[in-house]
Amino acid sequence: MISMTHPVRIGVQLQPQHAGYARIRDAVAEAEEAGVDVVFNWDHFFPLYGEPDGEHFECWTMLGAWAEATSRVEIGALVTCNSYRNPELLADMARTVDHISGGRLILGIGAGWFERDYDEYGYEFGTAGSRLADLAQALPRIRSRWAKLNPAPTRDIPILIGGGGEKKTLRYTAEHADIWHSFGDVDTLVRKNAVLDGHCADVGRDPARIERSIEVSRSPGEVADALVGAGATLFTVGVGGPDYDLGLLKEWIAWRDGRRS
Repeated sequence: MISMTHPVRIGVQLQPQHAGYARIRDAVAEAEEAGVDVVFNWDHFFPLYGEPDGEHFECWTMLGAWAEATSRVEIGALVTCNSYRNPELLADMARTVDHISGGRLILGIGAGWFERDYDEYGYEFGTAGSRLADLAQALPRIRSRWAKLNPAPTRDIPILIGGGGEKKTLRYTAEHADIWHSFGDVDTLVRKNAVLDGHCADVGRDPARIERSIEVSRSPGEVADALVGAGATLFTVGVGGPDYDLGLLKEWIAWRDGRRS
């Protein structure tokens, strides 16, 4: 287990589904006012649950708007699908949102999995292996493009990789990521953290440099201590439309503030 060297932070994923954009914008403002550290959306073209043809909005256009509408929080996708954009284009998009936001973008990225997105928008779905291979090729291309852009990004844009594949995804995380986002319970986090630490040793990287992030759906009183003990420091609550109830998020923010006091 890694020692905790990152501050405890709270995120929210405002899922861009089943709501009009005005309600989503209001939810972003409410989350920032409540004290959240990071506001994420996701990168899909259709709802992932509920009415399959319900209201839904595109990820990166929305991030550009959030960059102007917010002033303090970091923003990003949890996560961008690598398949949907050329890596050089994605790098330029990320650099642009980085500048619009004044250096508050996190580039969350993963290999992709939602087959309907691929089928209806004309992307080759391939296999899990081919999508992971594409991600492996894209990550160094993104960094290479950032080095060529004028103006350059305002900072070393943090890369978040989402997923738990132990042979490939966690290897790419060790090589390229600043944040690893995981799913599952405490036991899963402990096991995969150990795998990630092993990959870091293999590539000569200090595992403590990678912030460990996890999705949470229960109150902090039930799970927070165990997750912190397992190495997590970024806790993200997922919230969907049309209501965007931030009650659980505010519980996690209060827990974070209690730790700091």
